[in-house]
Amino acid sequence: MNLHEYQGKEILASYGVRIQRGIIATSPEEAVSAAKRISDETGSQWHIIKAQVHAGGRGKGGGVKLAKSLEEVSDLASNIIGMQLITPQTSKEGKKVHQVLIAEDVYYPGESETEEYYMSILLDRNKGLNMLMYSPEGGMDIEYVAEHTPNKIFTESIDPSVGLQDYQARRVAFNLGLSGLAFKEMVLFVKSLMKAYQGIDASLFEINPVLKTSDDKIMAVDAKVSLDDNALFRHKDLKGLRDLREEDDTEVRADAAGLNFVKLDGNVGCMVNGAGLAMATMDIIKMAGGNPANFLDVGGTADAERVEKAFRIILEDSNVKAILVNIFGGIVRCDRVAQGIVDAYRSIGEIPVPIIIRLQGTNAAEAKALIDGSDLSVYSAIGLKEASQLVGELID
Repeated sequence: MNLHEYQGKEILASYGVRIQRGIIATSPEEAVSAAKRISDETGSQWHIIKAQVHAGGRGKGGGVKLAKSLEEVSDLASNIIGMQLITPQTSKEGKKVHQVLIAEDVYYPGESETEEYYMSILLDRNKGLNMLMYSPEGGMDIEYVAEHTPNKIFTESIDPSVGLQDYQARRVAFNLGLSGLAFKEMVLFVKSLMKAYQGIDASLFEINPVLKTSDDKIMAVDAKVSLDDNALFRHKDLKGLRDLREEDDTEVRADAAGLNFVKLDGNVGCMVNGAGLAMATMDIIKMAGGNPANFLDVGGTADAERVEKAFRIILEDSNVKAILVNIFGGIVRCDRVAQGIVDAYRSIGEIPVPIIIRLQGTNAAEAKALIDGSDLSVYSAIGLKEASQLVGELID
């Protein structure tokens, strides 16, 4: 589950991470009120207006602006709220901005210059360890840094059973070229950041940039936080942070129906039980010359109603030219899936695309009898090779 910047920062602050302070606003009036409050608390007369959407590269799309007066705060907030923000990480349609973060200007002048760093924490699946990745080249795409100056990318592998060690936190500060107060601040920052990551069962922290202010304070100016959905049962308070407006509507409805669904850009819809079989099914679709239009796992307890909902969701995609149903009956019974297919046909009416059905395993014979007795216009397959051949023929 992805969080907005302001939500991620609130979590970081609760673990002792210094953040760029800000207040959320949903209208120009709220934005001005927030700016006045920040000015009273910090003395900052300039403010950063930040669009709150689940996408990076907001500045490139015009979603991050500097306001040097309250009038500019109002004007900029008015322009950003309600806009369709298009960034390198959104679709071509972009994302609608419903709210902005009014943040203090932390790039204030001083005796020394400010510095920006990149820092992220994620799971290194190859090692089975958490990985802290950081670079002195902050404020820019880490992919660009990795490609052009890979020597400026540093990592620390962290065993979750023992946690971040003091020497590792000091090495981070050393590799970033810090000394004095800034060195001590960075050590505390890294320790607090790791505590937050582990404390909320996050799957990703990305802070870009981490800022060294002109008075040697270290703070998070941005925060991209993703939570591990499988651990949310331990963090019921965090479930309420989910913003359904930022998610694909089809995926939200599929989740409510108990379906594991991810929308893709292909032309062959697929309905499968089990993630492994779903990946194999997507592979055979590619081998047949097609492209999967979705990942859809109906789960091990699928009934006729859930299968019908799955069909309806697949058929909402106008790019779908054929549907492949590939079920191996283990826990789920093939006859239940077959009944769902029959019910969907009768409920939806004529389905405009061909359907290839492969049902093997528990109650496969009963399932075939249901399908055959329904006079449905479908294509039957027994093996994966036969199914892939039918897909290739039907989408030509």
